[in-house]
Amino acid sequence: MIDAIPLEKCEYRPDDVCKSATDLAWHIAATEIIFMGAAATGAFDFSATRPESVRTSTDVSKWYEENFNQKFDELTKVSGEDLAKIVDFRGIFQLPAVMYLNFALNHTIHHRGQLSMYLRPMGAKVPNIYGESYDGAQARKASQAQA
Repeated sequence: MIDAIPLEKCEYRPDDVCKSATDLAWHIAATEIIFMGAAATGAFDFSATRPESVRTSTDVSKWYEENFNQKFDELTKVSGEDLAKIVDFRGIFQLPAVMYLNFALNHTIHHRGQLSMYLRPMGAKVPNIYGESYDGAQARKASQAQA
């Protein structure tokens, strides 16, 4: 989804109160990494900020790819006991660490849907997400017609 954002439209926002496409992409990527880290370590770390080098959707995608594998590797080494330990989220939630992985998944689904609604007004195609999208179907039909 992040890679579908046209580079020349990275600052697009459907309304002044909305995040730009790049800011929304960063929110999705950074939140996943933060929540995975919390599940692995038993504590949230909100100290990291968006690097100056992350300015476009391509930069966000690259940053995510570089950081995801490390966090995923850390998660594979966490014991079941540690995943069952209660982790505090800003004094709002106190849940077993593993629950934050589900929280992160739902968060990503929500914002990925939001980002998909940005794409067409930007002139971009919506990629296949949970199966074939309208744009994916149109590309497939065009390809079949040429064959």
